[in-house]
Amino acid sequence: MQIIPVNDKATHQLFMSVPLIIYKNDRKWIRPLDKDVEEVFDAKKNKAFRFGKIQRWILKNEEGELIGRIAAFINKKYKNKGDEGEAGGMGFFECINNQDAADLLFNNVKHWLLNEGMQTMDGPINFGERDKWWGLVTEGFIEPLYGMNYNPPYYKTLFENYGFKCFYEQICVGMKVKKPLQPRIWERHDVVEKDPGFSARFLKKSQLENYAADFTEVYNKAWAGHGGLKQLTIEQVVIMFKKMKPVMDERILWFAYHNEKPIAIFINLPDLNQWFKHLNGKFGLLHKLYFILLKTFKPNKKFTGLVFGIVPEFQGQGVDAYIIAESAKVLQSNNVPYTDYEMQWIGDFNPKMLNIAQNLGEVYTSRKLATYRYMFDQTIPFKRHPIL
Repeated sequence: MQIIPVNDKATHQLFMSVPLIIYKNDRKWIRPLDKDVEEVFDAKKNKAFRFGKIQRWILKNEEGELIGRIAAFINKKYKNKGDEGEAGGMGFFECINNQDAADLLFNNVKHWLLNEGMQTMDGPINFGERDKWWGLVTEGFIEPLYGMNYNPPYYKTLFENYGFKCFYEQICVGMKVKKPLQPRIWERHDVVEKDPGFSARFLKKSQLENYAADFTEVYNKAWAGHGGLKQLTIEQVVIMFKKMKPVMDERILWFAYHNEKPIAIFINLPDLNQWFKHLNGKFGLLHKLYFILLKTFKPNKKFTGLVFGIVPEFQGQGVDAYIIAESAKVLQSNNVPYTDYEMQWIGDFNPKMLNIAQNLGEVYTSRKLATYRYMFDQTIPFKRHPIL
């Protein structure tokens, strides 16, 4: 076998083509947009390059056929340093079902990270934010959500045979949109509704900056500081909302207030993969026009949760049930096409958020992913991610 660094346009194209070999017979796989993957490795577009660096490789067999790929990276902003020392990252792993091939890829990353002063290897993770390309699917091999990893079941064996151990599980929760909410949700909702100071409404695109300010206030109080998440500015959120605007559906972006002060957010988007799966990874001019046609004439029946948060002073008071039930009044009407809902992953180190998700209604675990850790010094006892 021959491992080759990715250092020019030709090897980059080979790196991008490996998934086409691995998933050629897998009907559940949805090819990511090439541009989304390429942006991870573009120093002009990925701000993680300000704090780290990356190296990629492809793997060929004796006949010169592509059989795998992998990326290694260090990022000073990555927050999972523990007693084991500095943690490096690996990701974008693809490989045939061959342990020797996988071991060669993993070993290459290990030696590169050791030379960079790292003591552990976490993966598969992203070179950047955790909202994309994070974790290995271990249960629920269904169509991936937009920006979510997907892999064959045998990858778990390849990782664990090498010596990776589960650092934390990433749990996704789903529910059927049209299924009636459980009575206890409405009971808790009705208690909150009796106070006229409470209100809930969905976003209006015509008032995007106002809702961006409300989002920022709730997010920073409810989420910033958890698991390395940082404070957001209103300016950052305005930019984010404007980028999201073309695919926003106002009816699935909810805000709750008390005396008109924002106290909760329930932020969702249509699952873009339900449209992107028809584009075969491309997003040129013609593909963009086709996407517009798909979005206009092909109703999306699945939406996905991005952020659910309640400011600390209103947690445990039924506000979660209140905002869910208020949204259900709209989403369960006959003129809304959605039938399925799935939240993006929640780490098992965050039991409070898992509890909120599991209390949304009649939910089920739709899939599980795992973030693995491999310690270079195997004499150090392994520790899972601490509970928040």
